[in-house]
Amino acid sequence: MCKNFEDIKKRAEELRSLLEHHSRLYYVYDAPEISDYEYDRLFYELVAIERDYPQLDIPSSPTHRVGGKALDKFEKVTHTARMDSLTDVFSFEELREFFETVARTVKNAVYSVEPKIDGLSVSLKYEDGVFTVGATRGDGSVGENVTQNLKTVFDIPLTIAEPLNTTVRGEVYMPRAVFERINAKREAAGENLLANPRNAAAGSLRQLDPQITASRGLSIFIFNHQEGELGADLNSHTQILDRLDALGFKTVPHRLRSSDPDEIIAHVQRLGEMRDSLEYDIDGAVIKIDSLDERRRLGEGTGTPKWAVAYKYPPEQKITRLIDVSLAVGRTGVITPTAILEPVRLAGTTVSRATLHNLDFIRERDIHIGDRVTLQKAGDIIPEVVCAHPNMRDGSEREFNMPDVCPSCGEPIFREEGEAAVRCTNSACPAQLSRGIEHFASKDAMDIDGLGPQIVDALIGAELISSPADLYTLKAEDVASLDRMGEKSAANLISAIERSKSAGLERLLFALGIRNIGAVAATALAAKYRTLDACMDATLDDLCSIPDFGEITAECVVNFFSHKQNRELCESLKSVGVLTEATAAPTGDRFEGLTFVLTGTLPTMSRDEASAVIVAEGGKVSSSVSKKTHYVVAGEAAGSKLTKAQALGVKIIDEDTLLQMARGDIELI
Repeated sequence: MCKNFEDIKKRAEELRSLLEHHSRLYYVYDAPEISDYEYDRLFYELVAIERDYPQLDIPSSPTHRVGGKALDKFEKVTHTARMDSLTDVFSFEELREFFETVARTVKNAVYSVEPKIDGLSVSLKYEDGVFTVGATRGDGSVGENVTQNLKTVFDIPLTIAEPLNTTVRGEVYMPRAVFERINAKREAAGENLLANPRNAAAGSLRQLDPQITASRGLSIFIFNHQEGELGADLNSHTQILDRLDALGFKTVPHRLRSSDPDEIIAHVQRLGEMRDSLEYDIDGAVIKIDSLDERRRLGEGTGTPKWAVAYKYPPEQKITRLIDVSLAVGRTGVITPTAILEPVRLAGTTVSRATLHNLDFIRERDIHIGDRVTLQKAGDIIPEVVCAHPNMRDGSEREFNMPDVCPSCGEPIFREEGEAAVRCTNSACPAQLSRGIEHFASKDAMDIDGLGPQIVDALIGAELISSPADLYTLKAEDVASLDRMGEKSAANLISAIERSKSAGLERLLFALGIRNIGAVAATALAAKYRTLDACMDATLDDLCSIPDFGEITAECVVNFFSHKQNRELCESLKSVGVLTEATAAPTGDRFEGLTFVLTGTLPTMSRDEASAVIVAEGGKVSSSVSKKTHYVVAGEAAGSKLTKAQALGVKIIDEDTLLQMARGDIELI
């Protein structure tokens, strides 16, 4: 009996080792050594042992890593220790000012310097040494419970070396090699590419299905102890990180401990020079007081500690050659030039194309085909040409000129006075049709899941659709006949199209692609007129009375509905059952007369959901911050809108405060 149990225990240990090895190969390196069938046999053998012998079901078993069920939504988690952000500095002069400020309170301060990992900040809670709760930073006070997804990150220990009750903070990131591999697969499948490793990591961690997160090969670096015990008397950040190393955490690398500002600045420069060679992206360096006692003496500012700053590197730039210029026709007929480049590695991805915006942009920068040009990524996402280098020309370069006809349909193109854009004059242009239907189906418009560019082009090519209204007459068998579309995919797409009928007037107006009418303006238009018919008959003067609607915006609406083909499209949409009435009617008046701006990623709500809460209470949602803004609702990774709100003294609230105000649980602040 004992011998048999020992054999079973030994087999369980062997299975755990095998599964950890093969799981890492499969999920992290995309290099499986065994078939799915063989892996499943090993996995379910271990599941059976742990079921029959509960004493062998340990928390660190691989059966607890990638076997979680898909969630309906993420629950909120209130951080008992706030996850604050840091003050950013952008020059070494500002960094020296920080040292001088610290020196007024702490003489000869010692600092810890480490790379700022470009990922998503999370907290990991351990009870008796077992990982129990993982949450995103959210707004610093409230985040999302992503425990099941974090269990799929192999660098996160499910149990630590000692049975401690502790919480640590880390940065989840997607390694560059994983990012490149995923994008190569997506490109081969005709899918949209991931923008950059940081966005890819954030999106992967917020998947409702842990199996999808597991397939994304995420990693983590731990950089802070939030609260709880560590089993030792530790007085510095360096000691804490060394202790966390010993407990089994993967801590942030390339650290320096120094009291010399010159040495610190030199290390920050070295880290910046290392960016290309690292296996992960960094966007700066973090400089922290090392002593915990000295941190307490310096204290906290408003939302940021006074004992630390983040030095942010300027956008990475590279020089490469502009081989050619291609032209793309957008949904409104705008013809946009794009630079075709010799591929170059830039800010985490290989770049071979970059926007050139318009002909004025090209002329102002004296850009020629064949030039050496400097590239950077706007917002670390969109590649753009910064400048050309005429001094590097060899005489083979040539000037770029716009054609006289549309590259898609061959019809004449024109440029309106006072506009930089060049447009195709043909409303039936195939390229405009394709981009227009893509926009119609996009997430913030009719939200037709599965109707991407490849499917749209295939439907147009097969002459199954020639306008957005035709989508609603498609049959599953028509879609199934397309290349790479099976019966199940076709049925799913038809279901998504059918669901979109009830999207409501707000989304429909945005989906129609009216110039200068974004999601916020579409919501305001729907709130004013309530039906599509009323919008179609609105006068210029009446439209100008809508808050934030200027004469140009109003003219765009009147002009759109003055065209026969656009009115016919609206009638066709009504005839196939698309809802043409507003859905977001005010049910209260708590926010009447108040203007809100949303920025960043909220912990539990999408921007559409948050906007619906505001509109339902009579409030207005604006896309930009001004002196007329009453509240900015800020989430994670809030950017320039938050900065502007702080400069203007606008009240900044989080999602939880917004909801409490909407419910009347608290007074307006």
